[in-house]
Amino acid sequence: MSRQNKKINSHDEIGEDLFDSNWLMDFKLRKPFYFKPKHREFYNILHESTTQMSFVDGLAGTAKTYIAVYAALEMLKEGLFEKIVYIRSVVESADKSLGSLPGEIDDKFSPYMMPLIEKVTEICGPGTCSMLKTKGLIDAIPVNFVRGLTFNNICVIVDEAQNLTKGELTTILTRFGRNSQYIVCGDTKQSDVKQSGFSSVFKTFASDDCNDKGIYTHLFGVDEIVRSKILRFICDRLAA
Repeated sequence: MSRQNKKINSHDEIGEDLFDSNWLMDFKLRKPFYFKPKHREFYNILHESTTQMSFVDGLAGTAKTYIAVYAALEMLKEGLFEKIVYIRSVVESADKSLGSLPGEIDDKFSPYMMPLIEKVTEICGPGTCSMLKTKGLIDAIPVNFVRGLTFNNICVIVDEAQNLTKGELTTILTRFGRNSQYIVCGDTKQSDVKQSGFSSVFKTFASDDCNDKGIYTHLFGVDEIVRSKILRFICDRLAA
C-alpha cells in the first residue's frame, strides 16, 4: 500500500499550532533519472506505508543519498511528514570537534549540510531549495546534538553512516517517534573511523523478521554506480 494513504492530519496528529496552510508546499520535482532494478526496489520500499526504516549500503556514486532525498521530498510534498531532517557525522574534520571550529553552530555545520542542499537543488531548483530551508522544511543536525530529541512526523536521512560508531547509530535510531521514517545511507568501503558501527547495525537488521516490522536493508554494488562510467572502472580496480 502506498504511503499516500497515510497523509498526516495536521489537527489530530501534530497539533494545529505547528502548521499553517502553507505547509503542503506546491513545489515541483524534476523527473528522476533512469532507475536500475535495485534502485527501483529501494525507491518503492521507501514509499510503502508500512516502511519504518531502510538501510542502504552502497559504493560511492550509486545514488543512495539521491534516491533517499528524492523520495523524502516526494513524501514531504504529499503531506506525509512535517519536515526532512538530515543527520551526519563531522568526522571529516579529523580531530576537530564542532566546538573547536570558528563561528556559530549553524555556520560550523553548514559545510556538512552541503550534500543535502546539493541534491535538493538538483531535484527542485535553487529557489525551491532556499524556500524549503527558510521555512524549516529541510533541516540538518550534527550527530552530536541528537541525544534527547524525539523525531515525530519526520523523515530522517542519516548520511555517511559508515562514519558513525555503533553507539552513535544506537542514539540516532532510538530517537524514532510517531509517524516517522528513517533512511540510513552508508558505504562500508569508505569508513573514516576505526570503530564504525554501520556494518554491524546493517547486519543486525538484515532479516525477514525485521522486514515484517517494516525495516529493510539494501546493497548497491558496482552495477548500481550511475555517477560516471569512469567511477565504475575505478571501483572495480580498487576492489580487485
